Amino acid sequence: MVQILNRGSIRPASPRLQRRNEQRRLEILQAAAKVFRRRGYAASGMREIADELDSSAGNLYYYFRGKDEILYFCQDRALDLMQAAVGEALRSAAPYAKKLESVIRAHVRIMLGELEGATAHLEVDALPEELRRAVVGKRDAYEHSIRKLVAAGVKASEFEPCDAALVTRAILGAVNWTARWYRPDGAQPVAQIAAALSDYLVRGLLAAPQAGAAP
Repeated sequence: MVQILNRGSIRPASPRLQRRNEQRRLEILQAAAKVFRRRGYAASGMREIADELDSSAGNLYYYFRGKDEILYFCQDRALDLMQAAVGEALRSAAPYAKKLESVIRAHVRIMLGELEGATAHLEVDALPEELRRAVVGKRDAYEHSIRKLVAAGVKASEFEPCDAALVTRAILGAVNWTARWYRPDGAQPVAQIAAALSDYLVRGLLAAPQAGAAP
């Protein structure tokens, strides 16, 4: 597994220092997200990210070797949170429609809420090979988990028969594209976008009620 290490000390960090470092990484991530959205990933550098934080580029290099590591941290962290959300949904006793809705809502909240609409989730190809392989592996595992959820809903006759792989990719494509058009100062807050998308995307999967079935 690829790990990004704190290069400030060779001693193990205390829990308090680890929490502080994690918080600082998140602050850098959020600043980078704004810069990536405004300038594009290719045109953004550590200097621009530091300016967004009102800091120096040297301070950023304590936490990350460069913008590639920031991008990796963004994607790796988001995928961990998304995989946790789909794992929780798979374990729940809720109807499959509710499970899938909860996963879609979590995906939107993590991507837009954490990153404020940055396109960082869509920049996998910009990563160096080693980091890209790690992200792609997690992304594939996450996609497989959602596919498993859709297939289970079909097997339970809650969803119409469908190609679970194709449906999953369509859902992820629609949800991920919000990173391109979402703006924090737009008319709809993240929670409203998440609710509307989850309702729309899941509704088309629902199996029609059987004739004579109880309402």
